[in-house]
Amino acid sequence: MRPVAYIFGLLCVVAVVALAWMRFDRWVDMTDLPPLVAETSVEMRDRSDGLLRVYTVDDGRWRLATRVAQVDPLYLDMLIAFEDKRFFSHSGVDPWAMGRAAGQAMWHGRIVSGASTLTMQVARLLEDSGTGSWAGKLRQIRLALALERQLSKREILGLYLTHAPFGGNLEGVRAASLAWFGKEPRRLTPDEAALLVALPQSPETRRPDRDWRAARAGRGRVLVRAHDAGVIGQEAFETAQAAPVPRLRRSFPALAPHMTDRARAGSPLSIRHDLSLDGPLQGALEDLTAARLSKLPRQVSVAIMVADHRSGEILASVGSASYGETSSRQGFVDMTRAARSPGSTLKPLVYAMAFDLGLAHPETVIEDRPVAFGSYAPQNFDGRFRGEIRVSEALRLSLNIPVILLMNEIGPARFMGGLKRAGVDPALSGGKPGLAVALGGVGVSLHDLVQLFAGLARGGEAVDLTWKPQDSAGVEGQAFVSRAAAWHVGHILSQLTPPGAKAKGRLAFKTGTSYGHRDAWAVGYDGRHVAGVWIGRPDGTPVPGAFGGDLAAPLLVEVFQRLKPELDPLPPPPPETLILSGSELPVPLRRFRGRQAVFSPDADAPVLAFPPDGVRLRLEVGTPLVVKLREGVPPFAVLADGSPRVTGEYRREIAVGPVGKGFVTLSVIDARGRSTRAVVEVD
Repeated sequence: MRPVAYIFGLLCVVAVVALAWMRFDRWVDMTDLPPLVAETSVEMRDRSDGLLRVYTVDDGRWRLATRVAQVDPLYLDMLIAFEDKRFFSHSGVDPWAMGRAAGQAMWHGRIVSGASTLTMQVARLLEDSGTGSWAGKLRQIRLALALERQLSKREILGLYLTHAPFGGNLEGVRAASLAWFGKEPRRLTPDEAALLVALPQSPETRRPDRDWRAARAGRGRVLVRAHDAGVIGQEAFETAQAAPVPRLRRSFPALAPHMTDRARAGSPLSIRHDLSLDGPLQGALEDLTAARLSKLPRQVSVAIMVADHRSGEILASVGSASYGETSSRQGFVDMTRAARSPGSTLKPLVYAMAFDLGLAHPETVIEDRPVAFGSYAPQNFDGRFRGEIRVSEALRLSLNIPVILLMNEIGPARFMGGLKRAGVDPALSGGKPGLAVALGGVGVSLHDLVQLFAGLARGGEAVDLTWKPQDSAGVEGQAFVSRAAAWHVGHILSQLTPPGAKAKGRLAFKTGTSYGHRDAWAVGYDGRHVAGVWIGRPDGTPVPGAFGGDLAAPLLVEVFQRLKPELDPLPPPPPETLILSGSELPVPLRRFRGRQAVFSPDADAPVLAFPPDGVRLRLEVGTPLVVKLREGVPPFAVLADGSPRVTGEYRREIAVGPVGKGFVTLSVIDARGRSTRAVVEVD
């Protein structure tokens, strides 16, 4: 009976153990898991996956989502060697570590070493449970066992890498690496990796910015353990021990604040946004803007935009140089989107449309003289008139009267349609557009202005500038002017030399100054990129002495210098481009005359200044009638009722001789055959 009793007893023990294990197993399986997905910081990434900006979570913490692949393997090896060397073999709880910790505590009468595994630490972090009570420790054990059943080891490591505390409002190894070293933890030196392992053990007392000695001591203990475990060699150990500990916490990246705010508002549920911006270029232009702003009055702001006109990608966008300022500079306003008067920067489109409509050619001669359209009498910026001038020179000199003459033929409504086809959203303050839209009498944003010039750079093909990464081949858009007209305009603008230009190559650019010196502009492009600069006050008040050529153009040059060392060449003329001298042009294109040219006299045709048409004159018998002339080319011939009275006369005050009483028709013909006449009544 003894063997039977022994076997029966053994079976009972096994049954009890099995039952206990089943109850234990069920106890673990019934564990209520806390949320495994926590809010993490929204990240803005540039075109090369560089970090542009990070946002804190709602409680003000920097908590960046982290995967194992994003962390240097050296750090992971050090972490496991120091915290949980049997991490990959245990099931959430390490019995050997627990036994060692219990034995040491009994022997020394106090806790000498801990027994928490990385999984148990994750359990504590997820529930923010303390470690000072047996109930809390038991809960961590249960949760750790449950986590190991639900998640892989890499997923558990990812939770630790995301939630581990590193002092202050820093959570997770990525946030800590950025704050203490200014870089992502993909590549870490041994001393950096050891510090990141040591900080979560006592995140507040070991903070380097508070007590760098405590931080160094904690780092040293990690290095010793890593060296003993063979994670690092002797030379790396000695070098890491001697390395200085960072004493200042770095700021998180905060580039392109206006654009990143806009991207986040457009997709508020996304935690990662990939932008087309070039991070290093964005940073360089923000530094440039801040430096330039220090030389300007306090209320003045600066905005810059750079884009690749081939793909339509925005590479840099500086909405202001003082994003956080809410007083004088109003830095919170994104001045790349604000509608402002563009001054003369719309003139290139006027000329391009005039070329397309056959109204003019770059070599066409146009008059720069006083003109009036009803009550509107435009003036040149300097108040001077230059007489006959080539259209290309009128654009280069940015004269107002020639462009208004062209606008009068094009029509403001048609011009506004051209702006819209180019992707510009013009803001017109009430009423119909007038001729003054050619001189800046319409609201346009810097974004739209850069978009317009990008279209000119693309041969008159509209492009929708975007911060979303595009295919390098770009996108096709509708044509708003012909390729030839766009090339002519670019060629004319590239003949100007911008102030301070040092880079090789030609830049096609245009400056502008709005009425009252409220806005200073400069926009330009080469064979690959387009950029625009705006300088002014966000509240729209004047900036005395602000000129686009003096303020904005030099800054535009500096923008391109930071963009690249050498300008890309502008494209050659399309095959259909008419490249002729003025004398070789078709006769209608040699001189600009307007759509009424067939019926209206030349601007310099002869004019009877006296006597005026319809006047009644009282002349003594035998007294000659004196004719006074303006304009015209001598010599002149004067006729009375069709009969020649004077011929070959060079003077402009001519005595015709006695005429009979009654109605007399006086006619004057100049050397070019142009005539004028007046009917007068003689008593």
